[in-house]
Amino acid sequence: MELDVFHLFLWEPIAFAGTPFELNRVVLLMYLAAAITIGFFLLGARKQARVPKGIQFYAETGYLFVRNNIAIDVIGPAGAKYAPFLASLFFFIFFSNLLEIIPFISFPVTSRMALPAILALASWIVFNAVGIRKQGLRYFKDTLFPPGVPGAIKPLLALIELFSVFLIRPLTLALRLFANMLAGHVLLTIFFLFTEELLLHAPIYGKPLGLVTFLVAILLVVFEFMVITIQAYIFTTLTAFYIAESLHGHGEEEHAEHEAHDKQPEAIRETELAPA
Repeated sequence: MELDVFHLFLWEPIAFAGTPFELNRVVLLMYLAAAITIGFFLLGARKQARVPKGIQFYAETGYLFVRNNIAIDVIGPAGAKYAPFLASLFFFIFFSNLLEIIPFISFPVTSRMALPAILALASWIVFNAVGIRKQGLRYFKDTLFPPGVPGAIKPLLALIELFSVFLIRPLTLALRLFANMLAGHVLLTIFFLFTEELLLHAPIYGKPLGLVTFLVAILLVVFEFMVITIQAYIFTTLTAFYIAESLHGHGEEEHAEHEAHDKQPEAIRETELAPA
């Protein structure tokens, strides 16, 4: 049994070789994931029946899940207007990853670093644009120098925030998605190759072990489906969290809450603390 890593992740060009428009299997699968995402919502919005059924039910349920459980829960009421972007992000990542467990495709497009990197870059552009639009140049000041920080540690904190917010965030977003899908793809490939080798080429006493590796591979497919969904959720939720920070300011809401609480009359605070 031979495992050619080149054929596991890389394919020869199909068209336009050597140009910026080069097409290979990865690019075609990326286009397929994008087409599935667009088709999913177009078909879901086509009839707009009062009682949704079929694809409309799944499209509406999926969109409302992202809108209510990610956009609004993380960002707040203002998150509703970011729901279309977050839903597009979630389902494109989901369908790109889902290709990994589709027979005769068996490849997650996000296991190539270029796609997670460009998705992370898109998230980075959006949450920084939101911060600049909402707060102006104060966005950079409040990000690098959060309110309430002692002056002595401001230079060190500014350096940490510069790297963590503007450099590390997109990098970790991309690497997390890439590493998880890469590992899952390699693991599934190994077990299915073991299954093929044991069932088709091993001696008769080795074939029962091939059945074991096949069952393990099936369990891994189910597990990988969970990972596929979780990775789309994590990427989208972190993007929503970064948008919320840019929109509301770093620690601004918490600081405002403490300030408002401190201004309450003593009697009200005592009432709040009194046992029911």
